[in-house]
Amino acid sequence: MRLYGAILGLACAFPAQAAPPTITNNTDPAFGAQGAVDIVARIPGPTPSGIAVVNNRLFLTFPKHDGDHTGPTFGEWKNGRLVPFPSQAYAASDSGPPSQRLISPHGLTTDSNGMLWLIDDGKVKGHPIPPGGAKVVGINPADGSIIASVPLQAALLPGSHMNDLRVDLTHGAKGTAYITDSSFDGHPALVVVDLATGKQRRVLEGTPSVLPVPGYQTVLDGRVLTYDPPHKAAFPASGADGITLSADSQRVYYAPLASRRLYSLPTHALADFSLSSEDLARLVRDEGEKGAADGLATDPWGRIYTTAADHDAVFRRNTDGSFDLIAADPRFVWPDGIFADHDYVYVVLGQWTRLPQFHNGQDMRKPPYLVARMKIQPPAETP
Repeated sequence: MRLYGAILGLACAFPAQAAPPTITNNTDPAFGAQGAVDIVARIPGPTPSGIAVVNNRLFLTFPKHDGDHTGPTFGEWKNGRLVPFPSQAYAASDSGPPSQRLISPHGLTTDSNGMLWLIDDGKVKGHPIPPGGAKVVGINPADGSIIASVPLQAALLPGSHMNDLRVDLTHGAKGTAYITDSSFDGHPALVVVDLATGKQRRVLEGTPSVLPVPGYQTVLDGRVLTYDPPHKAAFPASGADGITLSADSQRVYYAPLASRRLYSLPTHALADFSLSSEDLARLVRDEGEKGAADGLATDPWGRIYTTAADHDAVFRRNTDGSFDLIAADPRFVWPDGIFADHDYVYVVLGQWTRLPQFHNGQDMRKPPYLVARMKIQPPAETP
């Protein structure tokens, strides 16, 4: 497991999806593990969140908004250990101007050219976001060069939690970033950033497609939990969180964390700064149920993968709107960041539901933190 490069090179004949379980008696055949799961990293700490894979190289983010740590905030898992990327000074330093180093990167993705993009929310637990701390960063994985660093200013609120992002190279001279601001204080929104000019804005704040659903209920670690805003949170429940692009970058899909609905917008509209937030709200399309998803990812064939924490599972939404169960596994404790390529879907198992704030001050997380992958296949051709 620790020889990551060798593992990724192995050809595995895993099924494209888990076969529906056979009913043989009066017990639930869906209980327990299903599908073939390969653990590709066992990380002693800190807790990973965002994930991307480029040319069989595994990259991970390690945010600090839920707790400070001494490890790197961004790195490559290489030969069984975490290597700060692109450098120790940029990814693991606690000193220097916040604009010149990573503070608390969370979401991570690649663009259609294979460049890495991450959203640094700039937030260390117990501290305000420093000027220059929140930013969109582009990195060339081949040489570690910083290809973009766009500070978030006009679109940033004091309570912002810039959670995840996708980068669309079909709009804007250097592309457009779409970001979910989950918000630490109840003001979730989507954030749009023109990467060439730095122009940015918040949209859809206060509209249903970015808001958590009061009364939302889920089951985690055997506990029935409800999103009840007036009272202490019992699990991570927030607004706009997961986000992904269609394979052709023509639509952006997103969802609040405490919601089972999936929403989408045409990217030509979202990237158009002349359209008002009210205009965009009228263009939002409710795509239907998607389960209890945190992360979202799209494969090259346009299928969307969702993490399903209440089923310890990963689902796939096919292009016709139907769903498949890719895998379920008791080790999938709060599947978080997710990434799909031609061969695998990868998922980070973050254990965020076990943070002290959800367990009367006791940290219930149990290292090592796992990164899993599941083999996928192209969709079957229809006759």
